[in-house]
Amino acid sequence: MTFPKDFVWGAAAASYQIEGAAYEDGKGLSTWDVYCKDKKHVWRGQNGDVACDHYHRYKQDVALMKQIGLQAYRLSVCWPRVLPEGVGPVNEKGLAFYDRLIDELLAAGIQPWITLNHWDYPYELFYRGAWMNRNSVDWFAEYTQIVVDRLSDRVTHWMTHNEMQGVIGYGYGDGVVAPGLKLPFADQLRAGHHMLLAHGKAVQTIRARSKTDARVGWAPVPTLFLPATDAESDVAAAREATVSVTQRDVRSTTWWCDPVHLGHYPEDGLALYGDDAPGTEPGDMETIHQPLDFFGVNIYYGQNVRADDQGRPEVTPEPDGAQITAFQAPVTPEAAYWGALFCWERYKLPIVITESGMSQMDWPSPDGKVHDPQRIDYVTRYLRQFARAGQDGVAIAGYFYWSIMDNFEWIHGYRERFGMIHVDFQTQQRTLKDSAHWYAQVIATNGGNLAG
Repeated sequence: MTFPKDFVWGAAAASYQIEGAAYEDGKGLSTWDVYCKDKKHVWRGQNGDVACDHYHRYKQDVALMKQIGLQAYRLSVCWPRVLPEGVGPVNEKGLAFYDRLIDELLAAGIQPWITLNHWDYPYELFYRGAWMNRNSVDWFAEYTQIVVDRLSDRVTHWMTHNEMQGVIGYGYGDGVVAPGLKLPFADQLRAGHHMLLAHGKAVQTIRARSKTDARVGWAPVPTLFLPATDAESDVAAAREATVSVTQRDVRSTTWWCDPVHLGHYPEDGLALYGDDAPGTEPGDMETIHQPLDFFGVNIYYGQNVRADDQGRPEVTPEPDGAQITAFQAPVTPEAAYWGALFCWERYKLPIVITESGMSQMDWPSPDGKVHDPQRIDYVTRYLRQFARAGQDGVAIAGYFYWSIMDNFEWIHGYRERFGMIHVDFQTQQRTLKDSAHWYAQVIATNGGNLAG
């Protein structure tokens, strides 16, 4: 089992899910702060007001990351903590928190990878149309400039958006996450176009303002399809399904990734969406299509397909008793192979898995430890498949486990435990799970202990 010598081993988290301090030190409201006030939206009416209290306990958390041996930590900046109204006056106390966090990480030998937008959108800008308003492109660029000007003397790795498909599909279409809208399809595509423009303008801002040699990417969550067998026809069907737009929704991989990496919307998507496709202005696609240094991809699972009698992709149902996580997500390690391969084939950028992980029912045993053998098995299988992609010519560059610690899992509240660090949300006690100790050995051996 081999990984490149410069392969980056990390873990990830997001601001609203761990920071807490929702109303402290001048922070403004985010759409998630407000969405959670209506208790029917989240399991048991929970919220991220305190979460993991990372805002106050970041030194302890970084010490645990160092104990695990993390080489990198993917964090997100809370936009309304830095700009309470989304634009305008800077909240110095909020920005100073990230100053301290970055310094603490670097002192521990951990490289910060910053995501600028991981779902906690400023509520004051929601009043002004949020991503439906084309001005959101400039609002995001203003925020990006402030963060880059402050942190880029120490931060070299940046991501713009996390999972735009989820933001728009769930937040603007299905209405099941913040901001909870159910917009017509055309309006969803319009909001998505503005997010893509904001991505491009943010990349331009990072390139223009960074005080160091910036490495820039993003973190989409592709809809992945896997061949049901090794037959060439099934592989071709899975590839076609992964890179095609076949449904009138916003979850297609290429609808989002082609503009960013190829400079245009996919023709099959434009044909399928028809008049609902977003209108563009001169220069839009050039703005969206900025050079990137890596392709960040969140990989959790894929759907199996086979070739039908005409060679077209046909989804095969999950067999009875198929493995699932506590999150009810399928366990499909091959997604790390085929997902990396298909994305590499199409976009030709080094692949970084920016999220991958599983939730299970974890609690401390009488011996005081948290035993999570299924998580160790899960990550082993996914990493072996990612290494296989590397052996087959894919440029694999890094892996970030989701997540470093148990946290607020959006509408699922504190029910789901994805972390390698157990958090007692009553006492805020942290406990390294068995998987954390195991991952330390993965990092120390550069994946050498995964062979078998």
